[in-house]
Amino acid sequence: MDSSRTRGKGSHMICCANPAAQFHSYRDEIEAAVLKVLRGDRYILGVEVESLENEFASYIDVRFAIGVANGTDALEIAMRALEIGPDDEVITVSHTAVATVAAIEAAGARPVLVDVHPLFYTLNTEQLQQALTPRTKAVIAVHLYGQPADLDAISQFCKANGLFLIEDVSQAHGAKWRGRRLGGIGDVSCFSCYPTKNLGGIGDAGLITTNDDRLANKIRMLREYGWQQRYISSIAGRNSRLDELQAAILRVKLRYLDADNTKRRIIAAQYSSLLAGDKNKVPIIREGAEHVFHLYVIRVKERNKLLPYLRSNNIQAGIHYPVPIHLQPAYKNTIRTAENMSITEALSDEVLSLPIYPELVMDDVRKVIEVINSH
Repeated sequence: MDSSRTRGKGSHMICCANPAAQFHSYRDEIEAAVLKVLRGDRYILGVEVESLENEFASYIDVRFAIGVANGTDALEIAMRALEIGPDDEVITVSHTAVATVAAIEAAGARPVLVDVHPLFYTLNTEQLQQALTPRTKAVIAVHLYGQPADLDAISQFCKANGLFLIEDVSQAHGAKWRGRRLGGIGDVSCFSCYPTKNLGGIGDAGLITTNDDRLANKIRMLREYGWQQRYISSIAGRNSRLDELQAAILRVKLRYLDADNTKRRIIAAQYSSLLAGDKNKVPIIREGAEHVFHLYVIRVKERNKLLPYLRSNNIQAGIHYPVPIHLQPAYKNTIRTAENMSITEALSDEVLSLPIYPELVMDDVRKVIEVINSH
């Protein structure tokens, strides 16, 4: 049963995200693709993975795409391929999924966190210089909520200081910066294909993109024990293989990604036109950016009152993210940050993610708007 039609208090629940609905949209094609894998004789790193890699590379307009087990692994393996490790520092934001920072630490490096832009919620480029030390090796630009970071300024900073630029595109599949797909601008780029993502599997999956053939070859080795020749580890690697089932599912969904992103933008435009006002700060799109609205995030002053009101009206909203990484128990007082993290800390008290996914019907969008405006 479609989870968006779960009954409660006399009407269906409007979900914040609904990957099951997308399965139903493409059910026949997905089931046929899965059945083909089940009837085949290769379940890991086979023809489906290779085909997905080629198709995704073509879509992003890069030379190489490499499938891995998940988005966190994608970031870690990308850093290991760039030889980023112990005593190295990587600059990124605190207002992001914890996976970004977890991956830096998994690679053995030290995260250095900066604040975000007050309008766009991506990396505040004005703080990059103060975060720089002789140990800095890279900047991870997180394209948050589907909004591209300021890649012009970040690229310029990285080139001026001999740093690697890593794009974290986990929330922005298909988005563009000045006409170019995200994932084709940095030295290496990483994607999560978690089920709720714009390009999501039915399980965990990840992709890494690059134009560097040496780097691509090393990433392939790192994802499977450092092998070039089977059973012979030329370098120390690990196990982060993408399975054929997820690759087959992602190949189906990739064909519809642009159309689904268009549906997200239509929903976002409806929200923005009817929610804007003194009570709600709606998203602002950066000049030169093509936003894909993985999440539609507003800022509200009385979130703790609005959330239960939405729930009482069968509307599920989310918070991305409720506690900045630098204030979480695992990292508080142990991680270096910029002196001023005020925007990040304010956002954690005010951000609210409204329902958005390609299959969300306009009647439900209008209900969300009506309920918020009536509060």
